[in-house]
Amino acid sequence: MWCEVVSLLRSLGSALVSYFDAKKKRKVAEIYQALNSDPIDVAVLRRMAISEGGLLTDEIRCKVWPKLLSVNTDDLPPLPGKELREDSKDYQQVLLDVRRSLRRFPPGMPDDQREVLQEELIDIILHVLKRNPQLHYYQGYHDIVVTFLLVVGDRLATALVEKLSTHHLRDFMDPTMDNTKHILNYLMPIIDRVNPEVHDFMQSAEVGTIFALSWLITWFGHVLSDFRHVVRLYDFFLACHPLMPIYFAAVIVLHREQEVLDCECDMASVHHLLSQIPQDLPYESLISKAGDLFVQFPPSELTKEAAQAAQAERTAASTFKDFELASVQQRPDTVLRQRFRERLRGEERLRGEERTKSILTKPRTNRFVKLAVMGLTVALGAAALAVVKSALEWAPKFELQIFP
Repeated sequence: MWCEVVSLLRSLGSALVSYFDAKKKRKVAEIYQALNSDPIDVAVLRRMAISEGGLLTDEIRCKVWPKLLSVNTDDLPPLPGKELREDSKDYQQVLLDVRRSLRRFPPGMPDDQREVLQEELIDIILHVLKRNPQLHYYQGYHDIVVTFLLVVGDRLATALVEKLSTHHLRDFMDPTMDNTKHILNYLMPIIDRVNPEVHDFMQSAEVGTIFALSWLITWFGHVLSDFRHVVRLYDFFLACHPLMPIYFAAVIVLHREQEVLDCECDMASVHHLLSQIPQDLPYESLISKAGDLFVQFPPSELTKEAAQAAQAERTAASTFKDFELASVQQRPDTVLRQRFRERLRGEERLRGEERTKSILTKPRTNRFVKLAVMGLTVALGAAALAVVKSALEWAPKFELQIFP
């Protein structure tokens, strides 16, 4: 009897392996079909990056990431020269940050190889800053750059990081943190829409949103130890609206609902709990949930709740519509051309137990369909391309360690 059970389990295991291998092969074939179409089917590439497993391999990422960012790989900039270090006001800070980045490199990498990569990392950062004087270096930026360096190499990483820095990361690279702080202010309204109990508990604890700052500005690269999880999230974020990382931050908090509610209701305790991000998160499930929340509660619906005072419109979210159009057309020169600015009114906040109940009990449709709908929403813009028009006043500064 036991032998029969073992045999059955082995057969099931082999069947599952065959199923997932076939599924992976189909996905790879669909990705290459999109890459080889004329014009390149960027909408399909976005859907592949969002859907389960992401882009699967670094070899595929080297081909797809440039398409998602509308970077022409036939016209890459020359490698930056060492002379950049002599004139850069940021060199010393970049050097210190890079020297502290040992854990961002694969375990067991020979010291001489790592040191070469660290030198390349410094040069990429200084090159981007030199070519874009409107950008300002921030602590944590190197955590993003090193991910691109390890996946695609120094020359392509330089081009990708430059495009990313003038779009998705643009708000983090302003002279002040006003726009970064405003993006963090989307976190609590998202949590409130899904779980008012967790929201109210966090409000009572006065924990604020500073615990999620390093998550947001490094795209979780600083806080996740497994590189596979980091690049999976980068697939997702590169295919989406610039505010998607804050939705992902929200689903992490919501996923830890019971831990939060069981915590002492004070700022220090809740901050300590939330800032220690678990390493065994169900990433695919959370990515799917973040996509669901983005579609259900687009930024345009949350703007009024996240904003208390008007300010300049030039944020990554406000320029994303043009960026999407340019990336679909694969014409980098069209990005950030003059656009028509639209003023969108934030919808009135809807409260009440019935609405919350309907959200929590709403039947879930097929996951693939939801991901496809999200991919279409992200690719076409739709209502989700809200303009971030205003920022909250900065809360009292906490003496908390953001980058351990």
